[in-house]
Amino acid sequence: QVQLIESGGGLAQAGGSLRLSCVASGRTFSGDVMAWFRQGPGKEREFVAGIRWNTGVTNSADSVKGRFTISRDMSKNTVYLQMNSLKLEDTAVYFCASTEIAPYSRWTSQAEYESWGQGTQVTVSS
Repeated sequence: QVQLIESGGGLAQAGGSLRLSCVASGRTFSGDVMAWFRQGPGKEREFVAGIRWNTGVTNSADSVKGRFTISRDMSKNTVYLQMNSLKLEDTAVYFCASTEIAPYSRWTSQAEYESWGQGTQVTVSS
């Protein structure tokens, strides 16, 4: 299993930016999909963005397209989520997740992911 530790959450104003980091350790994960999910107050957990570790292919939710960017630094075993133009509705706990086997069409399903971080709070204020 992969161990995931998120950081970078905090308070930001609407229109501002934050960058989340997720450091991965454990077994080798060259073919894994690494993803960010979020769970807002009173809402279900939802897919935000994903990246395949070895190819760099990405996918993101329509709600964050053009504002959030997922990337990875293979030398640091770290996945990032750069969040720009933050909105009040981006307020949520953000979770990093990984899965060994997931076709592109299933990246958005949290059931596909076997490893999860503890989450980091992002709060956007007006």
